[in-house]
Amino acid sequence: MWQRLSFYDLRVIGHYLGVLVLVSTFGLIAPLLTAFIFGEWGAGSRYLFTAGIFLIVGSALRFLRIQPGRLSRQQALAVTGLAWLVLALLSAIPLSFSGHYANYMDALFEAVSGLTTTGATVVRDLDHLSYADNMWRFAMHFMGGLGLVVVALSFGLFGKGGASLFSSEGRSEHVVPNVMQTAQFIGKITVVFIAISTAIVTALCLRIGMEPARAFLQSLWVSISAFTTAGFVPMSQNIMYYHSIAIEAVLVVVMLMGCVNFTLHAEIIRGRIRSFFEDMEVRAAAMWLLVMVVVFMASLAGSRLLSDLPAMERRGLFMIFAAFTTTGFQNVTSAQLTDAFSSGAFLIIAILMAVGANSGSTAGGIKIQRFGILVKGIVATLKETLAPDSARVATSYRHIGRRQVTLSLVREATTVLLLYGATYVIGALAGIASGYEASQAIFESVAMASNGGITSGIVVPGMSWPLELFYMFEMWAGRLEFVTLLALLVQIVVSITPTSFVGWVHARNADRARKRGDER
Repeated sequence: MWQRLSFYDLRVIGHYLGVLVLVSTFGLIAPLLTAFIFGEWGAGSRYLFTAGIFLIVGSALRFLRIQPGRLSRQQALAVTGLAWLVLALLSAIPLSFSGHYANYMDALFEAVSGLTTTGATVVRDLDHLSYADNMWRFAMHFMGGLGLVVVALSFGLFGKGGASLFSSEGRSEHVVPNVMQTAQFIGKITVVFIAISTAIVTALCLRIGMEPARAFLQSLWVSISAFTTAGFVPMSQNIMYYHSIAIEAVLVVVMLMGCVNFTLHAEIIRGRIRSFFEDMEVRAAAMWLLVMVVVFMASLAGSRLLSDLPAMERRGLFMIFAAFTTTGFQNVTSAQLTDAFSSGAFLIIAILMAVGANSGSTAGGIKIQRFGILVKGIVATLKETLAPDSARVATSYRHIGRRQVTLSLVREATTVLLLYGATYVIGALAGIASGYEASQAIFESVAMASNGGITSGIVVPGMSWPLELFYMFEMWAGRLEFVTLLALLVQIVVSITPTSFVGWVHARNADRARKRGDER
């Protein structure tokens, strides 16, 4: 039963929220150093000013309570849900003063998109955005892809409250029993893959004639975006800018590594390769991708732009992997996506983003594991129906060993599936109400709520502010996978509802129930 948040609860929540804000201040070091190295003094002053705001806000919240005790589940959910909102509001400050956003609302949209690793952008004249501002965009991807709590835990913060916060951010599995060591492992894996990808892509960029400093920075940025399955790019032409099949191939591999469950990364490092290939989600993902590739290519065969085999393989396959991993990279324009792609191919991209990739990774969407559990639940129901009364039926699946399919697992998967579906529909209706075609509105809603980020052209600078607000809500809800967000909203409603009013409602309902009983 949900309790009203007391003053003590608010102080504890504020304290941990302040710690997250203070830790996020370290992310501002990257754009500050970039501004200093490249002599972007105007941008540097903006990030220095923003760092001061981060420190002031974080310190003020931090000292609401000096020695907080162990976090309850309700408190942890509130901290996590509010952290994404507060950090987005603060992160938008330097972007709003850059001159590349129509207003603060657009800068806030960019910050929410960056932190939730959605990758949809409303920046104006991206090709001339400063190195420092670009660095901040990808620093937000890095922090959001790892998870704000995971970043803080990597520094050994939170103490007793770490486990509760780790779970509240949608991370249900520990690579090792210790939460802090799990967070550090996730950080190390991310840094290693980004470093390897950066080195390879830098060499490829140098080969096509890019100057060294620019080659390194752009390679770093797209590598961060690829492994965190995010979607920001430093150029307005997206991945098309590089005109390189080799770069696209490298990014596909990095995207796929980013959507692998971190516990499976640990199993591979420990030499347990069999666990990876036996995993239910890995097998289901492989079959799902194979089916989608066949259907997608068949749909593209009738396309005006991509009717020849080489174009289908290069453009089509890259878009499939970008959508499946919810990365949001595009090697076709938004106009080509809606006009040149067949309606079937357009629908396949939306379905891939809606479903998403593997759980316990940086990818978004509903997650394949949940669909696997639902299928297993249906199988279990059929077995129970057909089995004799005396038989004991059990259904299991493979994930780091053999696990039982329980009623709570099926219920959780069903709940999240329904919440995602409802959000996709409501977002589509919001787009239709704003004057867009139904197919385009559905596609954009799926891209926002799944944190897929591939846009069909609705998300543009200066877009309708009600629709922009709703898309930000979708990105926020999708990143938190709804449970944390709904818990936070319930807490707020319960806490601000006057006790007397709640008591009056309960009394009225009880009186009505008693009267109905007397009438019967």
